[in-house]
Amino acid sequence: SALDQKGEEEVLSEAEIAELPGVTSDIHSLSRLNASISWQQSRSLWLKEGDANSKYFHSVLASRRRGNAISVIQADGISLEGVTPI
Repeated sequence: SALDQKGEEEVLSEAEIAELPGVTSDIHSLSRLNASISWQQSRSLWLKEGDANSKYFHSVLASRRRGNAISVIQADGISLEGVTPI
């Protein structure tokens, strides 16, 4: 900040020294606000454009779901298919 630069070059007055923590706090608050706005903008853009890999991930998930499904159960040498016989 301007007060930091002035403090490096010359002696600050009592009022300027008292003002320094508030200015530093304001700088940190603005930095956090800027980071939050940037995150929100990137999230908004991602939601608008979508993810290019969505189709791939959905197909992998569907394949896993089909592979993990139990369609036939062997009980006492008898094959049972569907919900009703079970």
